[in-house]
Amino acid sequence: MTGGRRAAGALESEIMTVLQQAGEPLSPAGVRQRLDGDLAYTTVVTILTRMHGKGLLVRGKSGRAYRYAPVSDEPGLVARRMYQALDGRPDRAAVLARFVESLSDQDERLVRTLLGSG
Repeated sequence: MTGGRRAAGALESEIMTVLQQAGEPLSPAGVRQRLDGDLAYTTVVTILTRMHGKGLLVRGKSGRAYRYAPVSDEPGLVARRMYQALDGRPDRAAVLARFVESLSDQDERLVRTLLGSG
């Protein structure tokens, strides 16, 4: 961090952690408060809106503001990113083959077990 600014993606990660730990949808003010209130309200709103646009959060109207919640837990979000990286690729088999080749022996065994062939 330079000049007190967070690294790219760090604020999204902090907000996601706050929302996952809350266990209920939060308003931007609620998120800001749980981040120790050191950010401008408009910054929190902007990041929440972007995260919603990326499909990471759901939101519902609450008075004049929205309340935000994660679409999934952390493993679900990682799985979603993996699926999005694979989706639309013309040669899915090649992408999956490269992925499997990059796995450790332990992870490969785990995948085989999860697929019921190990």
